[in-house]
Amino acid sequence: MELELEGADLKAVLNRLRRAQGQISGVIRMIEEGRDCEDVVTQLAAASRALDRAGFAIIATGLQQCVSDIDSGRKNGEDVEQMRARLEKLFLSLA
Repeated sequence: MELELEGADLKAVLNRLRRAQGQISGVIRMIEEGRDCEDVVTQLAAASRALDRAGFAIIATGLQQCVSDIDSGRKNGEDVEQMRARLEKLFLSLA
């Protein structure tokens, strides 16, 4: 299954990843500066949420493309059950 992100989907995912990148840089800086544990964990949680949201957006796009592939018949010899299993594995990887 090839992932094709375009337009608004691509922009949204990239924005979330850039936000997470900035938050992770902030966490590193905070640790280096010896900042309060609660502040560090709060910032780390925000970065984790941003990464999760980017992952879910990518998976949602993949689901949409899979449905399209199913509608147009099997692609690359992969049947519906194989596609379902792969998507389930992707979801669980973010759990």
